[in-house]
Amino acid sequence: MRRRNFIKGIVGQPLQTPSASGKGQKIARCPTCRVAVWSNYPQAGPAIRFVRVGTMDNPDLCPPDVHIFTSSKQPWVTLPAGARAVPEFYDLNAVWSAESLERRRLMRAKAQQT
Repeated sequence: MRRRNFIKGIVGQPLQTPSASGKGQKIARCPTCRVAVWSNYPQAGPAIRFVRVGTMDNPDLCPPDVHIFTSSKQPWVTLPAGARAVPEFYDLNAVWSAESLERRRLMRAKAQQT
């Protein structure tokens, strides 16, 4: 999760795409290879971008806190024993730390001012 102004200049306009939840999501892609770089999920709001860890220089430094939308994963994808996983999205208040929730609150407030 990153503030939207932290991610700059690597992608064009994000595209609204459908999703299993019916709420859709915005996905920004690399203009060269078209791989998804980040998304905005409606549950978190437009001020927060969920960066695809595989697009980072050192993805091993950012193991997942939770695996989402596992209801649509392929049967051959196995998750580590004990990993937190949810079929769709999750309740932010139940998963995020108090510090993360406060950052989200501040980011959303700032986004509404601009």
